[in-house]
Amino acid sequence: MEQNQLNRETFSCSICLDLLKVPVTIPCGHSYCMKCIKAHWDGEDQRGIHSCPECRETFTPRPVLKKNTMLAALVEQLKKTGLQPAPVDHCYAGPEDVACDFCTGRKLKAIKSCLVCLASYCEKHLQPHYDSAPLKKHKLVEPSKNLQENICSRHDEVMKVFCRTDQKCICSVCCVDDHKGHDTVSAAAERTERQRELQVRRENIQQRIQDREKVVKLLKKDMEAINHSADKTVEDSEKIFNELIRLIQKRRSDVKQQIRSQQETEGSRVKELQEKLEQEIIELKRKDAELKQLSDTEDHNQFLHNYPSLSALSESTHSSSIKIRPLSYFEDVTAAVSELRDQLQDILRDAWTNISVRLTEVDVSLSEPKPKSRAGFLKYSCEITLDPNTAYNYLVLSEGNRKVTRMNEPQSYSNHPDRFTGWPQVLSGESLTGRCYWEVEWRGGVYVAVAYKNISRAGGGEECGFGFNDKSWALNCYQKGYEFVRNDIRTSVSGPVSSRVGVYLDHRAGILSFYSVSETMTLLHRVQTTFTQPLHAGVWVSVRGSAEFCKPK
Repeated sequence: MEQNQLNRETFSCSICLDLLKVPVTIPCGHSYCMKCIKAHWDGEDQRGIHSCPECRETFTPRPVLKKNTMLAALVEQLKKTGLQPAPVDHCYAGPEDVACDFCTGRKLKAIKSCLVCLASYCEKHLQPHYDSAPLKKHKLVEPSKNLQENICSRHDEVMKVFCRTDQKCICSVCCVDDHKGHDTVSAAAERTERQRELQVRRENIQQRIQDREKVVKLLKKDMEAINHSADKTVEDSEKIFNELIRLIQKRRSDVKQQIRSQQETEGSRVKELQEKLEQEIIELKRKDAELKQLSDTEDHNQFLHNYPSLSALSESTHSSSIKIRPLSYFEDVTAAVSELRDQLQDILRDAWTNISVRLTEVDVSLSEPKPKSRAGFLKYSCEITLDPNTAYNYLVLSEGNRKVTRMNEPQSYSNHPDRFTGWPQVLSGESLTGRCYWEVEWRGGVYVAVAYKNISRAGGGEECGFGFNDKSWALNCYQKGYEFVRNDIRTSVSGPVSSRVGVYLDHRAGILSFYSVSETMTLLHRVQTTFTQPLHAGVWVSVRGSAEFCKPK
């Protein structure tokens, strides 16, 4: 079989890849079909130089072709002995394929392109590049349809130079023509440098891919944990609520049972009394009938004779001793149940507030990056207005309740449970959750703060003052600098003193940041904690001091 294959290759034309038809041998010794080599040389007539398709040897003038009779007879003899044309294992080139430039007739797919020859070759026609020493030095690449793009359209030269000035490939003639004096290097050198840059970028991308794949894995685990936690919480919550429902149903059943039991008891008592009274009524009516009959007797002697025989009346239940209960007997129970309902509603409302806050603390999304510029912070700006019902008596609100000023005389505020009575403070009306940013313009001395709504209001104790308890956070701003106050612990803060302070709150992430705002923003202090309730913005104002919550811009 191998010998037959060798024979097929030996007696095949390297142009049409079929058995030789009218074989001719050219001066270099290679043989072709006469028709194939003629067609090949016809294409080279304009150049005046004719070459061998296999070894590239050139001939001038064009050789005269004569049939090789011995080779023709041998091929005919081999055909008669059963040698069939070699099966063509090669695929023909389709519209989207790169075709071999040296195939005549129907072209085969190219397997390589040569950047020196600027031609593409099928497996058969590529062989000389592997056999011939000069051709071995050529640069072979994957088949390309764009080989002609390597030729300069102006000078018809291969573009082997890269102009860095104009960022384009040029030929050697362009270097001394339009690109004279430009920064030029060989295309290979530029490729090497760009290849290094490309490698660095690829490494960066691959590193980012690895980082993100790690994050994706973590997110998958987070998702599993979130789903497991949510499912478990729903299951546990259902059990607890079902227990509450069963407890309420049990109490409902108990109340109903006791009402019915009491209804039966009282009904039996009333029925018994009613029957007794009805029996007395019958007896009294009978006695009354006897007395009437006696009273109607006309015979005096008969009347006197029968009078002693009248039976005495049985002891009667005096009507004044019978206590008729009011119709509202069971209404007290209704009132008690209504009171229970109201108490449960209050408990459920407070519990729901607590549950809602806990739910907002569950972070199931990717954290957004913290803003890096004032413009970025302003995207989260919110308008803060102060609540007059919380203002200390010596504070005056103005500018649409955005500005607060400390006065020497008390103001005529009405009494209100939300009012600070011992500290010169005021809270915002808005509750703050999510991401919020606001700025305070201050004068004199102020504490820029945030606090929970349930901070104490009455008196001058530390439980009421911003920064002096666990329900508030405050930045003390004064002419010489800043200090952060929390739980009556003071932390010195360094930074440029500015009349404007920015406050950034990310409630879910538990981030509270204070900034000095002027031409630039400077971070003064940052808190990382867990907020358990919505927050309110607040401010403490010194004597002759003021603070204004700026409008978002």
